[in-house]
Amino acid sequence: MRNQYEEQLRQLNESLTEMGDLCEAAIGKVNEALKGGQKVIGEIYDLETSIDTKEREIESLCLKLILQQQPVARDLRQISSALKMISDMERIGDQCSDITDIIKFLEKHGEMELETHVHMEAMANAARAMVTKAVSAYVNQDLDMAREVMASDDTVDGLFDEIKNELIGLIAQHPDEGEACLDLLMVAKYLERIGDHTTNIAEWVEFSITGVRPESND
Repeated sequence: MRNQYEEQLRQLNESLTEMGDLCEAAIGKVNEALKGGQKVIGEIYDLETSIDTKEREIESLCLKLILQQQPVARDLRQISSALKMISDMERIGDQCSDITDIIKFLEKHGEMELETHVHMEAMANAARAMVTKAVSAYVNQDLDMAREVMASDDTVDGLFDEIKNELIGLIAQHPDEGEACLDLLMVAKYLERIGDHTTNIAEWVEFSITGVRPESND
C-alpha cells in the first residue's frame, strides 16, 4: 500500500509540474502576442483548455489520495495545498485568455507601444519565472524558494505602477487614444493578477511545509 501511495504522490508532483509548464507556456505566448504575434492567439486558448483539463485530473488524483490513503499530518497538508494551488493555476490560464481577448481588438500605436511594451514584457517574464519557481518549490518542498516567489511579487507590482503612470501620461498627451490606453492598462492589470495568483501558490507551498500560511494581501 505504501508503494502505491508513494507512486500516487510522485504522479501528483509530475502532474503539478506539467500544469505549471502549461501556465508558463501560456504566459510566454501572451508575451509573443503582445509583441504582435497574432498567430499564437489560438495557441493561448488551446493552452487554457489544457490547463482546465489538467486541473480536473489533479483534483481527481488528490481526492483519490485523500479517500483511499487517508493521509495525515504533512502528507495531508501537501495534498490539500495541491488542491488550492491548481485553483490559482487555473485562474492564471483564465487571465492569459482574458489578455488574449483584449489583444485581438487592441490597436497598436507607434509610440504608445514602444513606451509601454518594455514593462509589459518584463512583467510577463517575471510572472513566468514565479510560476516555475513556485511549482518547483512545492515539488522539492523548498521553503526558501517559496519565499523568493512571494518577494518577487513586489517586482511585478512595481512594473504595474510604472505602466499605469505611463498610460496616465499618454492619455493626457493623446486623449483620442484613451480607449487603447485603457485596454493596455487592463492587460497590465491581468499580468499583475497573475503575479498575485502565483504568490498564492507560493503561500500554499509554505503551508504544505510548515502548517502555517502567511497572511495574503490577495
